[in-house]
Amino acid sequence: MAATDEKEAYSQRLKAAVHYTVGKLCQQVAEDHEKEISRQTVAAIAEITFRQCDIFAKDLEAFARHAKRQTVTVDDVKLIARRSTALSNYIQQKSEELAPRNQEQKEKRKKNAAKKKTKSTDSNEADMEVEIMD
Repeated sequence: MAATDEKEAYSQRLKAAVHYTVGKLCQQVAEDHEKEISRQTVAAIAEITFRQCDIFAKDLEAFARHAKRQTVTVDDVKLIARRSTALSNYIQQKSEELAPRNQEQKEKRKKNAAKKKTKSTDSNEADMEVEIMD
């Protein structure tokens, strides 16, 4: 029961954050176009946005699970965006911008993993030598 209450409280905080952000965006757009946007309209946009994000999250999890992965990848996000040409193009562009950085991070992780493996192997060999000497 406590977990359900906690999950509901978390969901309400997320909804409030989305509503706040949508409100700020609507306010900026309204000012830019010299228009007014009603509170009901902002609330409706916020609710639709929240629901769509929930659908995206579930779809992304399903794509990763289908590929037998625990992690959502850029390819999963591209699959989500495939129905919107503008969004798909934007995600593709950002993906290409981030690719070199991601490659550098992967190489660093591999080096660190290799160093850790070497250290643990050296440590195991030292322990064996001590045991042999005893």
